[in-house]
Amino acid sequence: QVQLVESGGGLVQAGGSLRLSCAASGRTFSNNVMAWFRQAPGNEREFVAAIGWMGSSSFYADSVKGRFTISRDNAKNMVFLQMNSLKLEDTAVYYCAASSVWGRQAATYDYWGQGTQVTVSS
Repeated sequence: QVQLVESGGGLVQAGGSLRLSCAASGRTFSNNVMAWFRQAPGNEREFVAAIGWMGSSSFYADSVKGRFTISRDNAKNMVFLQMNSLKLEDTAVYYCAASSVWGRQAATYDYWGQGTQVTVSS
């Protein structure tokens, strides 16, 4: 089992920045691919970014590429999502997720946090 707890969400103006954090506990954290997903009201949960076991490989949704950066600190069992140049359409609940394999589909991920709200205002 892996337990995930997100933090760092909030209200920010368009063009601003936020840094989300995900604290992991349970089975060996460093063995997992970690990802961020988001879900806006009325929409399906969508992939945002993922990072590999050692932190040297990552990939992003086209909608956030160049604006968001995913990182991890295996010594502290933490994953981060730095979000810059935020847009109104980035408003959503953001979820941290863990998987033993790479993937962009939510079904690939076995463990989920409870989510943290990010609201971007004009």
